Amino acid sequence: MLLKPPHIINLPAHSGADLAPPSADVFTSIQKINEAVSASSGWIAPLRYELGKVIVGQEHLIERLLISLLSGGHVLLEGLPGLAKTLAVKTLAAAIQTDFRRIQFTPDMLPADIIGTEIYNPRETSFEVKQGPIFSSLILADEINRAPAKVQSALLEAMQEKQVTIGDQTFRLPELFLVLATQNPIEQEGTYPLPEAQVDRFMLKVVVGYPSRVEERRILDNFERTDAEIMVTPVAHPDDILAARKVVNSIYMDGKIKDYIVSLVYATREPQNYQLELQQYIETGASPRATINLKVVARCLAFLAGRGYVTPDDVKAAALDVMRHRLRISYEAEAEGISSEDIIRKILDTVPVP
Repeated sequence: MLLKPPHIINLPAHSGADLAPPSADVFTSIQKINEAVSASSGWIAPLRYELGKVIVGQEHLIERLLISLLSGGHVLLEGLPGLAKTLAVKTLAAAIQTDFRRIQFTPDMLPADIIGTEIYNPRETSFEVKQGPIFSSLILADEINRAPAKVQSALLEAMQEKQVTIGDQTFRLPELFLVLATQNPIEQEGTYPLPEAQVDRFMLKVVVGYPSRVEERRILDNFERTDAEIMVTPVAHPDDILAARKVVNSIYMDGKIKDYIVSLVYATREPQNYQLELQQYIETGASPRATINLKVVARCLAFLAGRGYVTPDDVKAAALDVMRHRLRISYEAEAEGISSEDIIRKILDTVPVP
């Protein structure tokens, strides 16, 4: 495997100790942000508890769903059938006091089935707009890759601009608008690859794996309980989530960490500049959305940790889910069994950490 040539020397990893100590003003500001984080995160623990009542294990998945709420970014969940992807999103919706719609994607769907269409009213001799299920705060796009590209593309405007155009009218979507999509791996029969433009609009791509042996035993025990016994209680209000987003945007990020984020993304485009012999494995590098989303997700991770500042470890923890779907690997990489995750891990091991 050529992913780690012998002549490449790994640079030592750091934990942020080389960052310059903050000035007195910055230190005071961070203290205030810490207080704001503590005051605005009271709904996080109850929401985790409610999700944990139904979802066994899958801590990484739950954390990524919380990041989606805190950032307003869309999430693509990929995994084999039966791994609680749909259940996790439905449970999240039940624990939030907001509206929720599930859209089951099928090969015979039309774009109008999602966004709506104009219907002729013979009494008024005019067309009226009938809005589709996209007009909701939380959207579960279930098995999104079972619909053809023209149907998947119906979500593009909604995901990027939070608005929908039907005919000559444009409608705004709710402020708390999130698309949480699930898909089975492309190797599964009857699936279509998502258009690149749409994939890039997902802030995170989370790969859902099998539960551990202990977790699977707990799932077996939970299966004997009735729905009434595991009823989910709404514990978060949209106003709480929107207020927390403002605090997330204020979390302090040192300039060196911003430079580190740029270096990680740039290394996917020009790996040779970082002593990485990976250019033959990369078709196209990560887009500027990766840079922006690394910053956003790192701040969310700091918020969930109760901190008012970002560390390099926050950036590292965000890198895989932010960049795995934005990195197109070459045929040579596929032939050698090298995935985008392998390339990202190599970049994380090599790019100097501040």
